[in-house]
Amino acid sequence: MLLLLTAYLSKYHTFFTVFNYLSLRAILGVLTALAISLLIGNKVIRLLQRLQIGQSVRSDGPQTHLAKAGTPTMGGALIIFSITVSTLLWGDLRNQYVWVVLLVMLAFGVVGWVDDYRKVVEKNPRGLPGRWKYFWQSIFGLAAAFYLYYTASTPAETALIVPLFKDVAIPLGAFFIVLTYFVIVGTSNAVNLTDGLDGLAILPTVLVGGALGVFAYLTGNIRFADYLLIPYVHGSGELLVFCAALAGAGLGFLWFNTYPAQIFMGDVGSLALGAALGTIAVIVRQELVLFIMGGVFVMETVSVILQVASYKLTKRRIFRMAPIHHHFELKGWAEPKVIVRFWIITVCLVLVGLATLKVR
Repeated sequence: MLLLLTAYLSKYHTFFTVFNYLSLRAILGVLTALAISLLIGNKVIRLLQRLQIGQSVRSDGPQTHLAKAGTPTMGGALIIFSITVSTLLWGDLRNQYVWVVLLVMLAFGVVGWVDDYRKVVEKNPRGLPGRWKYFWQSIFGLAAAFYLYYTASTPAETALIVPLFKDVAIPLGAFFIVLTYFVIVGTSNAVNLTDGLDGLAILPTVLVGGALGVFAYLTGNIRFADYLLIPYVHGSGELLVFCAALAGAGLGFLWFNTYPAQIFMGDVGSLALGAALGTIAVIVRQELVLFIMGGVFVMETVSVILQVASYKLTKRRIFRMAPIHHHFELKGWAEPKVIVRFWIITVCLVLVGLATLKVR
């Protein structure tokens, strides 16, 4: 929005041409989203407390979690609002990828909002039934997949890129739709499963989102793409602004979500942010790198799958509790220790993911 205004004003003063630089708009996007989160965070917390939108806690989980009962949840709406406003202000609204990621985030956010609303307002412990949640996730995921497939203008936009190998690009054809669907829906649910401790999900989301912003910037620049031997996707560089806004909004939310948390993001935040990460990874053709960088999300998801499968087949549990962060808590690790160690793992995995740009 402001890009269009500064483009017009640059006709009268050359100073405004500086806003054409993507890097500057990304910095402004971070600062804008961060400022919005910090400025209205306390107001959102008080509003949720007044509406009695508080977290319910499982009685069979770690006993230390019982003190969290009643903590305001659905704080993900704060993150989504900050990202949306910042992106609309500093992003190029003529760019189709900006709108795809924004709409996917908002759509999955609505699914999460309905689930949270039923749990904390209507006091329905089931929330949105699983089959309906998965149905709407599938509808929105498939809509994004079909759109990206039918608007792809080059073969590289629908090919699977294998990290570390320069010349390996597997043409997917229509299977691109299937892959995109699973990446978006899978990442959405993986972040949702990770969101179980104070700050555990949001910082890895910020780190992975920031790294994907680097990939988006390089993929959208034909010179960098040619030099690094990665696919060039015209227009994808503009997603750097969205990723920057995500980082700013996430850090602003972490200010209130850090241990002991004043607010939780809820499904409205985790489902939306996960879907956004998956969509960006698909656009910049880095689905496998997302799998590496989001290793904590993968680990949490796999722990749940193994736990359920083991109990159904053998009536025994592999972990004391799933997702796996609860397993470590029940082993005696303090909650901050679990959180920080998972953060450290994410930093290492993100660095490995970024290293794939050069190690080929």
